[in-house]
Amino acid sequence: MQGARPAGDLTPELLRSPVWHDRQVQAAGIPLYDVPLVTVGGGLGSFTLVDVLRIQGVAAGAIRVLSSRDAPWQSWEYLTRVSQLPAGERIRSDAGARPDNIWGFPSYALHEAWQDKSVKLLWQVLTEPILTDFFSPRAATVFETVRREADRISYWQMLSKGQVRMVRRRAGGGYFTVLTPPPGVSATKRVVMRSQYVHLAVGYPGLKFLPDLQQFRETHNDYHRVVNAYEPHEHVYETLKSRPGVVVVRGAGIVASRVLQRLMDDRERFGLQTQIVHMFRTFVTGAHGQGMWMRRKGGDGWAYQAFTLPKSAFGGQLKAQFRRAGPERRAALSKAVGGTTTPRLRRWQEQMRRGRAGGWYHPFQAVVDRVEPTPDGRLVSLTRSDDGRLGRYTSDFIIDCTGLEADMPEHRVLADLLQYGGARRNGAGRLAVGEHFEVLGAESEGGVLYASGAAVAGNHFPAVDSFLGMQTAALDIAADLARRGFCSRLGPVRSTGQWIRWMRGRPL
Repeated sequence: MQGARPAGDLTPELLRSPVWHDRQVQAAGIPLYDVPLVTVGGGLGSFTLVDVLRIQGVAAGAIRVLSSRDAPWQSWEYLTRVSQLPAGERIRSDAGARPDNIWGFPSYALHEAWQDKSVKLLWQVLTEPILTDFFSPRAATVFETVRREADRISYWQMLSKGQVRMVRRRAGGGYFTVLTPPPGVSATKRVVMRSQYVHLAVGYPGLKFLPDLQQFRETHNDYHRVVNAYEPHEHVYETLKSRPGVVVVRGAGIVASRVLQRLMDDRERFGLQTQIVHMFRTFVTGAHGQGMWMRRKGGDGWAYQAFTLPKSAFGGQLKAQFRRAGPERRAALSKAVGGTTTPRLRRWQEQMRRGRAGGWYHPFQAVVDRVEPTPDGRLVSLTRSDDGRLGRYTSDFIIDCTGLEADMPEHRVLADLLQYGGARRNGAGRLAVGEHFEVLGAESEGGVLYASGAAVAGNHFPAVDSFLGMQTAALDIAADLARRGFCSRLGPVRSTGQWIRWMRGRPL
């Protein structure tokens, strides 16, 4: 029968209702499961909250992780790999920021020094950043340690695979979270989790393209020569190994620096003739910032900063300033200390110096008006600089290194929450949350909806999109849940005992 609704699917009544009654869900024939707390996302944000709650005494049966991922590190591992940070390379993170270890001790530096039997790593972390570069862990170390902790806390027992469609408030308190299971898992198209508490850690909705590159891809259906650094593009490097070519790199952050290093490494390792044209929208020529306390190093187009934000944003004066500030002051602080930056690493600096001297690395400031195909199958970027000069640069490939999409309406669950769930945006356009990361306006008669990660940037805590930021949010959320009677407090005695259990690898 045409237009028939599948068994156990959302009805028009449910879709248009901001608050659902139990009988509405039952009438739709959707299976209903009760669990005290649901976390949506299943990435490292969900993992850190689950880890803290298990440490604070919550049983595995009281938590359900809803995710399309097989493992909490899966999405992050994919993004790091395609953006030229394979498992053996070092990521941009502090030694003490361990998703698997809320205490931060022993740090990743101690862990790797013991594992590698290397005194050099201890020397590095003791002398950073004066005599050596900041220590940062290998990506593989993060994967391995998170897997170990996931096993210890019975994470896999709490995981339910599927795609979350929406979260709606429940009449009488709490929430309904709608899950579309994988084909063949359920007799119905949807299942619903009924819970008192919900946590959202959904990450970024997708890739973000520069407008001119997006237009080129759509107009010419060319996804081979114009690529995003966060999508598979190994064919670019393989093609350059087979013949000389020109690559345009656009962007000035950590991903751009990693793509450049890959191109330069390949050039040196295989004796290639690759020419690299690097376009900066803003070309930084030296130290910059407001006043002597808000300045960062820069030069050769780049703004340099060891981590995404200064360390004081994680637990010092800057964190306190954000917590006290109003929306306008927070926006100003975010602009001053955030922005696009990359670490200043010695080896990579030497590669760029050789490239400039050798005439095969060409960095300059430019704004691209449009990209056009050439008759011989190449690309031409038509540019203008701040001084009014027009440029025309021909290349074989363009790599867009400008980042991930953070606009909330692009994410289905967040868009629905804004339309039906009572949530609202903050000054940065993300979800407005309170001091315990509760989503403002989404309360449900004693039920609480929490959120962490990239979706809550621009609130009272600046470093939300980082390992340490996710743990800070998890600890604040767990403290609020303890106040509501959901779990035990993490006092000194419990914390010490749990750290000893963690060190011994004893399961929870």
